Amino acid sequence: MPTASENTLFGMGNPLLDISAVVDKDFLDKFGLKPNDQILAEDKHKALFEEIVKRNKVEYHAGGSTQNSVKIAQDEPDERERVETGVTAKQLLPSDVQKAPTLLSSRGITHSVIYQLPTKAHCAVSSWMIQEPHKVATFFGCIGNDHFGEILKKKAEEAHVDAHYYEQNEEPTGTCAACITGDNRSLVANLAAANCYKKEKHLDLDSNWELVKKAKVYYIAGFFLTVSPESILKVAKHASDNNKIFCMNLSAPFISQFFKEPLMKVMPYVDILFGNETTDDIAEIAKKTQNLPKDNTKRQRVVVFTQGKDDTVATVGETVTMFPVVDIDQNAIVDTNGAGDAFVGGFLSALVQENKLEECIRAGHYAANVIIKRVGCTFPEKPDYQ
Repeated sequence: MPTASENTLFGMGNPLLDISAVVDKDFLDKFGLKPNDQILAEDKHKALFEEIVKRNKVEYHAGGSTQNSVKIAQDEPDERERVETGVTAKQLLPSDVQKAPTLLSSRGITHSVIYQLPTKAHCAVSSWMIQEPHKVATFFGCIGNDHFGEILKKKAEEAHVDAHYYEQNEEPTGTCAACITGDNRSLVANLAAANCYKKEKHLDLDSNWELVKKAKVYYIAGFFLTVSPESILKVAKHASDNNKIFCMNLSAPFISQFFKEPLMKVMPYVDILFGNETTDDIAEIAKKTQNLPKDNTKRQRVVVFTQGKDDTVATVGETVTMFPVVDIDQNAIVDTNGAGDAFVGGFLSALVQENKLEECIRAGHYAANVIIKRVGCTFPEKPDYQ
């Protein structure tokens, strides 16, 4: 089996620094938080992120849907150094998605509907699956020129991801605080700088574009369509023109509902499209999506839709194949946060090593199965995947 080399996998998306800490009821009351909830930060929450660090022992983790998936494809630090959370604003309820598409527009995190085994938050599976060599995965995204940004850079480095962030001073680094009380977690996400990526100030730079050109596989979550669709289009066209593999994730229902125009502009360049369980007729939807116009006719489009505990649906051409997920005792499920991004990360780890579709899906199922039996988006130091 071919081995991946440095910068083989390229990801671009919305980076967040996940901050996890055990807090008391007074802390929740001060910021008007419920013990078990998921919200986007309002003005009254802006001081929360600094205060949780000052008042509590915290753990940090590099988060964000795309960044987490490419991390799982690469290599993770020792479990003792990991944050016991990977969840962010992606856990907002479906009703929130329907009511506030603008509010959610660039979370950079996976919604609970996506890749449900069931699934919600982001997690880092690509790096963990491949282990070595390091820096197989490259990641682009926007952060603030601040203390949290420095921590995020350190955490990405510990995960052996070759992160090249666009740093700016207008907005602080995006953060997600997981306020833990007993078995409950109250999640507060401040997207901030994650929304501020600029193609002309980062992607277009010669040194950065050289990293894009080195990659053979590209992955971008649909959330990034709300931030920099022009950046996605440039990367997608490069992949298509050079017969490389461009992967995209529909991410959440509001993407196709409210950002259909930029999505349709990218679709001709998509080789592998990930989707979720949003309809009873998922096989037919996957098949129709697979048959949308395609620029690079050398590669047939592959559409992969997950359905929670039900079979994963994959279409290639006119062929529809169902792949059973890994059996699991329901009592063994601890936390479904991160399962979706874990599936993508596992899939990508096999893809960059030129495995067939069946093996890529098997790797995705394995990664998601590991994640849902642990707290937060965490996993053992090394996979036992065979």
